[in-house]
Order: sequence, then structure tokens, then C-alpha cells
Amino acid sequence: MPSDQSHCQKRITQVSTPSEKPAAPRVRIAPSPTGHLHVGTARTALYNYLYAKKHKGTFILRLEDTDEERSREEYTDDIIDGLKWLGLTWDEGLGVGGPYAPYRQTEKIDHYNTISNHLIAAGKAYLCYATTEELAALKDEQRAAGQAVRYDNRSRNLSSQHKDEHEAAGRIPSVRFMVEEPRVVSWHDGIKGEIAIDTADLGGDMVIVKSNGVAIYNFAVVVDDVDMKITHVIRGEDHIHNTAKQILIYEALGYDLPHFAHAPLMFDIERQKLSKRKHGEVVHVDYYRKRGYMPEAIINYLTQMSWTHPEGKEIYSLEEAGQLFDLDKVSKSNAVFDVDRLNWFNGHYIRSLPIALITERSLPFFTEAGFDVKAYSAEDIERIVATVREGLVMLCEIGPAVKFFFDQHPTIESELKESVLTGENARKVLSGLLSELGTLPWADHQGCKKAVDAIGKSIAIKGKELYWPVRVALTGTNHGPDLGSIISILGEKRVRERLEVALGLCSA
Repeated sequence: MPSDQSHCQKRITQVSTPSEKPAAPRVRIAPSPTGHLHVGTARTALYNYLYAKKHKGTFILRLEDTDEERSREEYTDDIIDGLKWLGLTWDEGLGVGGPYAPYRQTEKIDHYNTISNHLIAAGKAYLCYATTEELAALKDEQRAAGQAVRYDNRSRNLSSQHKDEHEAAGRIPSVRFMVEEPRVVSWHDGIKGEIAIDTADLGGDMVIVKSNGVAIYNFAVVVDDVDMKITHVIRGEDHIHNTAKQILIYEALGYDLPHFAHAPLMFDIERQKLSKRKHGEVVHVDYYRKRGYMPEAIINYLTQMSWTHPEGKEIYSLEEAGQLFDLDKVSKSNAVFDVDRLNWFNGHYIRSLPIALITERSLPFFTEAGFDVKAYSAEDIERIVATVREGLVMLCEIGPAVKFFFDQHPTIESELKESVLTGENARKVLSGLLSELGTLPWADHQGCKKAVDAIGKSIAIKGKELYWPVRVALTGTNHGPDLGSIISILGEKRVRERLEVALGLCSA
């Protein structure tokens, strides 16, 4: 039986009274560590963060870890790392290395039981002795009869004799909250407007504490939000029926309601809800981090999916959004998560963020590809990244794009050998460049390009007849970054070696 002790962990504050209203908004993101950080959860966190910034409020992180079977510490780490990577820092909660000690629902089991016992004493909740097998049989009967699955409230008015019999049989009760029927629960939603839910659609009296003493989500979240003086609950619209249940619990406990706002859900371009089952790892924030997406791009994209900038801008920073965001500009319609659109944002940020930052973020992908970055100076590594970033959508593409810089000799496909390197013109171009290497302005990429042009002019060759043999000799392909930059970065020794190898192919 759930404990009736009034013990509460040291970090947990006393339950607020209805008169205690914070002067500024207090919002929270409260993920369950039962999986990796979902892009939908990240967007919900983002909207809470932006609302707090706009109204000079407090953004709180807490873990709702009462699902003891599926909660994992690795998921906790992933959620924390993902939010920090996106730049969504919190003011209270799981501040690793910071002033805030870990906050977890599992530390408040006695506290939840104390509150549930108050509801039992007030006649608003009761002990339910129904077994798992009995509840499963009830569901089967209802489905067979074509009825909605719901609890039939059979334990609401158990006699003392029946309770004693169940206790004697060793049954351990859960606690159920009495759902008033008929009743319509209504509220003004900060995004959706007026919402009304019939309590007949809530599934009957609901469990608030399981037989093992662990509080159920809809109960624990109310107690937590009251304890933490949450003023605004901003979350996905899949919680609308949960909100109706929670409003009943708020009323039963005698607490003022927070303001509720339910953001539209995220769907794919085929209008199917984003889910791990259907879409796999692409629904997780870590998927994008590992592929070299810019957190600035993801934040920008997630913000504008359902929120409209007052000036209609598409590109803006987290800081700018935090100055302008408000709930009245959030769409009521479902949001579409379009990876192609996200890629457009990501390409923009790869091209526009400081090259030093892009280089720093690229280095893990150099290591992953097995490149020896010590073969070049730090300045040249930055120049290498600068030469290819215009063509990148994500940083994981940088390995193939810069591989020729690190290969001892580039691999030249047989087709290019035949079409580009055979013939007298290719031999003339490569020989001419080889003979002029000692005169090239190696630190000046524009000067290196002009030197190639000058060689072409002297032997009356131009266009692809001039440039392609040099490109193929130096990179193994006939397209890619600026040719002058390639020559300048490779340097005289590498260019000489590659030209000599290519000349050998020309004479073959």
C-alpha cells in the first residue's frame, strides 16, 4: 500500500499555495529518459526557452523518470548533451557541473504518496485492488463488444469487507483518482484557443499511484509543476487529453491552474507523425549532431516551423528569436519536418558562420576519415575547409571533399585518364606548370591561378583544355574547389610530385 508518511527529499520544496504567484513566468521542459532526445521534444524545449527569454522568466529542466522499466542513464546523458549542444541552457534543474543538483521524480516517491493520501482522505481518490489480469479481461470484453476501452470504476465503492478480503489475499492496491462524469473540462489555450474535453473520453477513474508506490505521469506532473511554481505549461498537442486530466487534479488539490499552450505536432512531408518506429534515427537530435549539422541551423529551422517572425524573416539567431517570440504567433496547424528544408538552412550556416568555427567543428570528421591534420598547418587546415564549404550540406561530407589534400597521390579514374590526360595539350599544360613552379606566389591563391592562366596564354590553350589536366593531376577529378586555392594549399612539393605522376600517364 502506498506510504502515508509525510517525508520529502531535502531538495523538494513544500507544495505551493494558490496565492504564491511568481512575478515572472516559470516554464519547464520535462522529458522522460526513456529514449534519445526527439526533435519534437527539442522544439518544445526551444519554445519554452524562447518564451522565458522574451518575458524575462525562468526556464527549468527536470527529468520525469517514473517509468522505471524504460528509463536509462544513457538517455539522460543524451537529453542533457543534446539540449546543451543546441544552446538551450536552463536556469534550474539538471545543471551538470553547475549549481543545480539533479532533479528526478524518483526522488519524490514519498512526497507523491503523501499528496495522494490527502486525496484519499478527502474522498477524491481511493485504493483500487483490481489485478492486471482483471483489467486485461475488462479491456478484452469491451473491445469484443465494440466499446471504448476504459476502466469501469468497479473499485470506487468497495465495502470494507471486500477490501479486507483483497488485503488478506495479498493484493497490493494502486491509487485511483475519481473522474467526475458527466463533466466538460475547458480552458483557454495559449495556442489553440478554446478547448473543451468531455470527461467521458478520459477513460474512467485514473491511476495516480501504481501498486509499487510510483506515481503516474498525470499525477506526478501536477505535483511537480505546483512544487516548482510553474506558471506556463507549453507542450505538444498530443497532451491535450492529459491536460484535461491534470486540470481535474489541480482542482481537487485546490491549486490555481497554470496557463496551458499546446503546440502543433511534427509530421513528415507525407503528413505522417514523426516517430522512431516509422522514421528511425532521423527523429533524434543526435542523428544530426553526428552528421555535422549546425546547431544554429536546427534551432533556426525548428523555430520557424510553426512560428512566424514579425518581419517575415527566415534567418535569425536564437538570441533574436528570444527577443521576439510569443505564443500568439505559433501556428495551430501541424508542422512539417522537411529534411530538404533543414538542409537548406544547414548549408546556409556552414557557408556563413566564421570559418574558424566551421573548421573546429570539422576536425572530428577529419579524424574519422583517418586524415593526418598535422600534415598541414592550422592555417592551411582552415584554408582547406574554406575551399570546400560552399559545396557542403553537412560536415560529414567534408571527408570525400578534401580527401585529395591528404592522399599521397590522388586516385584518377580510367575514364578521366583517357579523356583528359591523353593528348599533346595535357602534356603541354602540365609540363609548362611544372617548369614554372619555382616562380609561383605560393601564399597567394589568386596569384597561383593567374600563373596557370599565363601558362595557357603562352601555349595558346584555354578553358577546360587548360584547367582540367591540372585539376585531374592535383585532385583526381575535373571539378571541385578554386584551382588557385588548391595549388596554394598543396604547396610546391606536393604539386610537383602530382604533376610528375600525371605526366607519366600522359606519355603512357
